Amino acid sequence: MKFLLRMLPVALLCVIAGCQSAPVIGAASAQPALIPLEIRTAKGKLNFKVEIARTPEEQARGLMFRTSLPEFGGMIFPMVPPREASFWMKDTVIPLDMIFIRSNGTIARIAANTIPYDLSPVSSGEPVVAVLELAGGRAEALGIAENDRVIWK
Repeated sequence: MKFLLRMLPVALLCVIAGCQSAPVIGAASAQPALIPLEIRTAKGKLNFKVEIARTPEEQARGLMFRTSLPEFGGMIFPMVPPREASFWMKDTVIPLDMIFIRSNGTIARIAANTIPYDLSPVSSGEPVVAVLELAGGRAEALGIAENDRVIWK
């Protein structure tokens, strides 16, 4: 009986609130937060809205299991401190362009159209502050090249 009396306020709150479920703490949101990112190429400026992989868990998951990316979307992986980066395509369904970014914002290397599910490491070849992943073939289609400048906050 005491249990029922203690649960009565909870039940009433549920009825008053329309029994809406509360968000689960730590659950991934349906819509990831996007940040603006600009790439300055020889042909002009390109504006993107990209996800940022901040935590080790987000960086480990990356774009695994995604079946598509927006035309001007992708994901950026900050490297703090700057270091040589190495990625693989395990559980990545779509080809990606991996753009390795130096500390001065210039592009060190572009690994174009990386192969889905491939376990071979794709390396930056030098220390970088970030890696930007776009849909495979986008860098070439948009005229993005080594030494172009990437700007994000």
